[in-house]
Amino acid sequence: MTRPPGAIIGAMSPPRRHTRVLHISGPEDIAAAVSEAAAVLRAGGLVAFPTETVYGLGANALDDAAVASIFAAKERAADDPLIVHITGLAALGDVASACPPLALRLAAHFWPGPLTLVLPRSPRVAAAVSAGLETVAVRVPSHPLARAILEAAGLPIAAPSANRFTRASATTAAHVLEDLDGRIDLVIDGGPAEAGIESTVVAIDGPNRVVLLRAGAITREQLAAALGPGVEITAAGPREKRSPGMMAKHYAPRTRLVYIAGSADSARARLFAEAAGAIQRDQRVALLISAEDAAALAPGHGYTVETLGPEDDPQAIAHQLFAALRTIDHAGADVIFARSPAPSGLGAAIHDRLSRAATEAIVL
Repeated sequence: MTRPPGAIIGAMSPPRRHTRVLHISGPEDIAAAVSEAAAVLRAGGLVAFPTETVYGLGANALDDAAVASIFAAKERAADDPLIVHITGLAALGDVASACPPLALRLAAHFWPGPLTLVLPRSPRVAAAVSAGLETVAVRVPSHPLARAILEAAGLPIAAPSANRFTRASATTAAHVLEDLDGRIDLVIDGGPAEAGIESTVVAIDGPNRVVLLRAGAITREQLAAALGPGVEITAAGPREKRSPGMMAKHYAPRTRLVYIAGSADSARARLFAEAAGAIQRDQRVALLISAEDAAALAPGHGYTVETLGPEDDPQAIAHQLFAALRTIDHAGADVIFARSPAPSGLGAAIHDRLSRAATEAIVL
């Protein structure tokens, strides 16, 4: 059956499920949680679990009905593919029909870890996983709980971020429940995700060319160092949609978000000017800003402020980004103003997330 672009697989209001939460408070909880998660996955159910990037919403990648339930629970567009998680290179043949030499080089360097490779899809993988494409996005997570669940289930697990479609990704179990309580079967609460931002996604286009489809926790610079000289890394074209996270609108709060991009001084000045203008228009204003921006605010400014971290620590900003977006979205503001660090290194991924989350972008 051909689905129109953006169509949702499954009902807009999925069947009500009883969502259980298992908290990991010590080593004694892990075995029971892993066993239950694996049983639910093998039975075709939905399990949210922590990875080193964000929380994933997992289902059996070989089961059409289970994969369809991911799309229904998230109200996800059918043309937005999923990432499949596997235990390691030995399991790659279960989901991919080929792996070019450059992909093997990257896998050897970054797996387990937050790198996703787009490869030719095995016919065993549920077609909906790939959103009609002949490829499949694959990664090997490094988080010990995620790895234990994969091993126990004995299945490749399709697992997009565990949140409602286009909303900020979930980095805690509380975020998962905020969006998906009553829509999924089980949440494994393993504490906050470490990276706080999703995996980097790449495709191989020939013997010496890698396409960066989504900036993420592994930087372009790290990719270049692993690939060595003679390999070109190019950006995806504006209309390409070969992987998750490439939709123009994504990661968004419900509140209107104005994102300002430019050099630190000019972007800070414009952010403060825009915020002051909104206050004069009797709008309730929230700021999603760096520690340096927060320090520059005048006393009695009247804004709700969520501080991401110092600009010279993009890892801290990335770790906090989605949690801060969710917190500030509950502040009752009419508008949020935000800016990010320079778009190099990990800052490129932060810039990507904020630009896709934005209702309006001001580029200086």
